[in-house]
Amino acid sequence: MTAPHPGPAGAALDAAPDAATGLLVSDVDSTFLTQEVIELVAEHAGVRDQVEEITTVAMRGELDFAQSLRARVALLEGLEESVLAEVRAVLVPTPGALELVHRAKAAGWVTALVSGGFHEVIDELAAGAGIDHVRANRFEIAHGRFTGRVEGPIIDGIAKRRTLEELAGRYGIAAAQIVAMGDGANDREMLEAAGTGIAFRAKPALREIADVVLDGPSLLGAWPHLEAAAGH
Repeated sequence: MTAPHPGPAGAALDAAPDAATGLLVSDVDSTFLTQEVIELVAEHAGVRDQVEEITTVAMRGELDFAQSLRARVALLEGLEESVLAEVRAVLVPTPGALELVHRAKAAGWVTALVSGGFHEVIDELAAGAGIDHVRANRFEIAHGRFTGRVEGPIIDGIAKRRTLEELAGRYGIAAAQIVAMGDGANDREMLEAAGTGIAFRAKPALREIADVVLDGPSLLGAWPHLEAAAGH
């Protein structure tokens, strides 16, 4: 593993002997995945068009994320919980996403998915990919059906940034060794807190503040930036 890196004043940062090389944090919907999870669920409820419209406005930063999520989930009220297995079966990782995680982990990076999406759908995929940490929302389910509400605190832009900061603190990782990736306005704070913020096929609200803009087609385009961050 790498030795402690100098802080801004030249003093070595505290780090355990086996400190992580860096921290890679990625959004999920339209970043690590090619799809928007809630839209896949909404298709089973016959309200995909309505949900897509709200998602688009929210990702442009024109609607508060928490408000938009509650509005979208409300449209799912009464849907059977069993559709979640069908949604998990059709998830499509973005080209290069799984290879990027494989390379990062082999190089000693901590990996995390931080999502405005839902644990019930993405946890299985994350486990299969070897992701170290996942933070996302949860659907409220009662008697086998969606209630139309979100269970627990909503993972919005602020929560994404706080998760990044908490993981960095836990592993003793300096900001310069953090790479964050996302595509929408609710990823802005997370990218600003990272040493390297990568906007992937992103909306204008994110592109304007990102350190790196990748227009695809593969997330492996992020790998050189992880290597650069590791060398800081």
